[in-house]
Amino acid sequence: MGLNQLRTFMLLAALTALFIGVGYLIGGQTGMLLALGFAVVTNLISYWNADKIVLSMYRAKIVDESHPDPRVRAYVQDVKAMAQKAGMPLPKITLMENGQPNAFATGRDPEHAAVAATSSLLEMLDRDEVRAVMGHELAHVKNRDTLTMTVTATVAGAISALANFGLFFGGGDRDRPGGVFAVILVALLAPMAAALVQMAISRGREYAADRTGAEISGDPRALASALEKIEAYAKRGAYNVQAERNPATAHMFIINPLAGKGADNLFSTHPATANRVRALNEMSQGLPARPRMHYETAVPATPSHQPGPWG
Repeated sequence: MGLNQLRTFMLLAALTALFIGVGYLIGGQTGMLLALGFAVVTNLISYWNADKIVLSMYRAKIVDESHPDPRVRAYVQDVKAMAQKAGMPLPKITLMENGQPNAFATGRDPEHAAVAATSSLLEMLDRDEVRAVMGHELAHVKNRDTLTMTVTATVAGAISALANFGLFFGGGDRDRPGGVFAVILVALLAPMAAALVQMAISRGREYAADRTGAEISGDPRALASALEKIEAYAKRGAYNVQAERNPATAHMFIINPLAGKGADNLFSTHPATANRVRALNEMSQGLPARPRMHYETAVPATPSHQPGPWG
């Protein structure tokens, strides 16, 4: 068993144990057995279909080089070129309508992977920066991080849902272990515990993906610039509505999509952007500047508060 596979197994074991514990505290032995059965089903679904679930959640659509917008065509061309350069299978290339510039990768292995960029990423960043961001996402695929990231999003979301279910529908049963106060405590602490597991797994992987992604794109300076811009837009109020509704998926994005709300940083699944930028700038020392890339034709930027021309 490889290191990444072992980490995935340990992560699933920890989240499954947490899931079962929540079930026990909410419904006693019966609740524990029900939670165990649900956890098994959730893990199986997560392994085979979590990527489809996440892409559907964000309404990501597959795009190709026939798209009418030159920015989308360039996005597709650059992902194809970098995947070929990295010697990896070409993932599905998808686009999300979203007012926040951001991106993620998903899939159980490199042969069944997808990358997703928001429409605003293509609108607000230049081609070199978009290319560098997608190099980072390809690095997650190449490093086989996507299975862990995607399964964690599904299972952690299920834990939060179970805890909320216990809070709103389980308060009347006095026979459960710990009583109604335990239910309230579980409802508050279980999502935090799931977030801590996500945080422990995700932070180191972001540094590794930055490094590998910069090697794939050949442009650590552009990735550093992109990270700063994405975080700045998020803090200025370019909210990711779908991510706010599904915070268990936040760790999948290149920059925390919940960064616009201060409390979300308490359990941030991402290292500090300033530290990531510093590491990338150190990588870029001594490297020659890359020629700037351009689009086929000029396209005026679409304001972030209006729908983009993505079709």
